[in-house]
Amino acid sequence: MQRPESDFDALRDDLEQVYDGDPWHGSPITVVLKGVSARSAARRTISRSHTIWELVLHMTAWTREVASRVRGNNAGTPTEDWPSQPEKFTEADWRAAQDDLRGAHLELIRAVEALKPGDLVRMVGDKRDAASGTGKTVGSHIRGLLQHHTYHLGQISLLKKAAD
Repeated sequence: MQRPESDFDALRDDLEQVYDGDPWHGSPITVVLKGVSARSAARRTISRSHTIWELVLHMTAWTREVASRVRGNNAGTPTEDWPSQPEKFTEADWRAAQDDLRGAHLELIRAVEALKPGDLVRMVGDKRDAASGTGKTVGSHIRGLLQHHTYHLGQISLLKKAAD
């Protein structure tokens, strides 16, 4: 993308950068996940922590939820906030999980591209509920998802290093 002309353009660009670009904080999702095998993704390196696979499923669920909210739907919680990875899995299953995250990302990009800049200040829900994320603007949801992804990318990076 060329240099953003507005904060709205910059926000759309940030979504692209964190997924498969050159974000200021480090590597994007696609680079962090590159080279992670299904076995490494499923390994519980730290007891009582999430696996890389579970983190990817969680990021996918919340990307879809934010896309839904951006499209004007009521706030909800993903059916599975922390989906479980399959007990038996293949490399194809792991690729499918990553492809699903990409699909969720594309859904969000399409939802954001359909917005007008003024839509960023539209409220999601009419009262504040921190647990469900209501009472915040559409723009806050998008920025929050960027923060959410960056946080989990840090976790994935550490788990990836520990699995090697």
